[in-house]
Formats: sequence, structure tokens, C-alpha cells
Amino acid sequence: MAIPEFVQIKDGSLPPRPGVYFMKDANGRLMYIGKATSLRTRVSSYFQRPQEPRIARMVSLIRSIDYQETPTAVEALILEAKLIKKHQPPFNVMEKDDKSFVHLAFTREKFPRPVLIRGHELARMPKRQFLTVFGPFHSSGSVQAALDALRRSFPWSTCKPDRGRPCFYRHLGLCPGVCDGSISSADYGKIIRQLTRIFAGGRAAVVKQMKKAMVAASRDERFEEAAVLRDRLYHLEHIRDVAVMKKDDARLEEFINIFGRVEGYDISNISGQGAVGGMVVFVDGRPKKSEYRKFHIKTVAGPNDVAMLEEVLGRRFARAGEAGEGKEVWPNPDLILIDGGVGQLNAAKRVLERHRLDLPLVGIAKGFDRKQDELVYDKGDYELARLVRAFKPLLQQVRDEAHRFAITAHRRIRAKKFLE
Repeated sequence: MAIPEFVQIKDGSLPPRPGVYFMKDANGRLMYIGKATSLRTRVSSYFQRPQEPRIARMVSLIRSIDYQETPTAVEALILEAKLIKKHQPPFNVMEKDDKSFVHLAFTREKFPRPVLIRGHELARMPKRQFLTVFGPFHSSGSVQAALDALRRSFPWSTCKPDRGRPCFYRHLGLCPGVCDGSISSADYGKIIRQLTRIFAGGRAAVVKQMKKAMVAASRDERFEEAAVLRDRLYHLEHIRDVAVMKKDDARLEEFINIFGRVEGYDISNISGQGAVGGMVVFVDGRPKKSEYRKFHIKTVAGPNDVAMLEEVLGRRFARAGEAGEGKEVWPNPDLILIDGGVGQLNAAKRVLERHRLDLPLVGIAKGFDRKQDELVYDKGDYELARLVRAFKPLLQQVRDEAHRFAITAHRRIRAKKFLE
């Protein structure tokens, strides 16, 4: 089905290019704002396939369609968010709870990092910890795709400074050298300021600034610097951004409540002796000590932390589900944090599979210090990856508390045996 003749379209037709479209009713009132890689294809799709009831009702009311082209889908994403925030069209507001929309924040650090934060998470965090915040956006996947698309022009980093060796993205030219100390905080700050200007809608000004800097570098015979700027400009003007829309349209994200019930686990023993498992619980981002539990290891002989963890989790999830006589039922967590690496995480997965549970899992493999901690999780779970990047300090706090609780319980067992 083509767009009905009674629907008026700006200039009589829609271009097959990126942009933002505006759906209006018979009185010219703005009902909905959307973005597209191809305005023609996206807008036509509303009239060609069955829609959910809310969208079907909106389509029945459409009498005119306006649009604004953008150079890329990334800029369509940015413009859409800006205009929805300004106009609050009724069918956009109805789309989902405001608190589940995602925001792009840049941390206030020596080397600022981009992080994606849901509205309900942002409301609980002190605003002073961010340089600036953009959004709300509909989809965290689309914003991450935009960040990835812009990374060749503005190589941002999530590395801890001076870790002593280049990260994977440094080898690809996508990290400017925060990890190995090859970029100063001042120079990195210039990159981040340009990136934030892009998300503020200032692409034209950034391009002009980069061209001016490239000409100046060439004139002063700083040819290597000029070549870097030339390449960054090229990537900015040739963004491959189809994924920005594909990830948004897929709507595959399942929200994880990081401020819900988070359980942390650790095992403490010496050569298998006095082995005990500790479970700590955080609610609303804070310890809830009345929910802590310790497990004396019963089935594992010898120093085998992975098997001990599997026993602990098996006993813990035997407490989930239907209540039995004299049985205390424990609610399922929103997220499980394991003190350990791949082996421990796989043990946790086996337990969840046996209990037919699908719960988010994160492991923390200890480094030489907290900066070197490696977070282990399913990289294909975008929402989980987002949380790990945004809330690593909270996850480390849960891990540290689980370790403290488990080792305290272990020491008490040892002391009791000594007295015996």
C-alpha cells in the first residue's frame, strides 16, 4: 500500500536519504517525530505493513508529513532526540516510560569516557560527575552504534590511564593512547570536546575547525599531524552508519535494573580447608546486610573454587521458586556478580541452566589492582555491556563486599577450629 493521496508530503515526495520526519494530523498538530536512513523507505513502511495498535491509530490520523534531511543517519539520531525533547509529540511520549530512555553522558575525569545511562539510573546519580549529558534517546544500541561510527574521527577511550600496555583498540587506531600514556589529558580533552559538539548538533563547526587545523599543520610542515586530521575528516564525511538504524529498529534490549537486587558471590578457603561461600546483596546500590548469607562447603574436597562456587549457587537457587514447608524463598536477583573469571562464570551458567533461569552474569577477574580488574560477561548482550561500562565501580564494590564477607566467615571457622 502506497502513502494515501490525502496525505500531503513536503515537496510532493520523500527523498531516499537520511533525515528526520514529522507526522501531523488534520489540524497540523505534530503527532510523532522519527528518524530514518532512507526517509522514503521508512515513512512508506508505516502504510505497507500491519502495525501495533498505538502506531496503527497514529497512521489513521496522519494528514501531512514534513521532513528534514541530514548528512548522515548519526545526525538524524541526534536531531531526532533534540526535537523530541523540545516538542514532546504525544505518540513519542507514549512510546515507553521516560525512565527507560537512554542518555549519553561524558564522565568528569582526567580522561572522560562516554557512558550510556537509563533515565531511572541517571536520576540516582550526582550530576556533578558528568561533563555533559545528551538525550533522551530511544535505543542504547543506536547511540552506541553512533559512537562507534564516530570513533575513527574522534577516537574516544574507556581505558584506565597508563595501564602500561596498549589496548586492543589502540592497535586499531580507535583509542588515542590513554592506555599506554601516549596522549596527554589536554589533547584527549580536545577530542572529547569535538565529539560532544557533534552530539550537540555542531557538526558543521567541527568540520570547519578540523579543516582549519589541518591546513595550519600542513603549512607548518607538521605533516604527520595533518595526515591524521585528513583521515579523521574523511571518516567523518563517509560515516558507515546503517547500524545506527538497524540496532534501533530491532528493539532487542531487555532492561536490567542495576539498582534492583544485585547478588555478589565469593569463595574463601586455605587449600580447601574451612571453605565457605559468601553471598552479599545490594539493593538500590547499597548493601542490604539482612539478606547476606554464608554457605559452608559440604560436597567439595580440596582446593577447587569453581566447584565450590557451583555448590553454593546450586544451594542458593534451590531457594528460588515455589515455597515448600518450612522453606524460605529468596527472590531472583536482577544481576549476579561473581568474584572470578571465565571458569567461575561458566559454573554459574551451568547452575542457572539446571534451574531454567536466564539471569545476567558478570565476573570480575582480579588484576594487580582495581585498575587492572577484568570484567567477564557476554559481550553479545548489549544492555549488560552498557551496564558494565557505566557501573564498573559499583560492581567492584559488590565484589569487594562479597570478598570481605566470605573471608570474615572463613576466619571465624578457622578460629573456632583452633579453639577446639
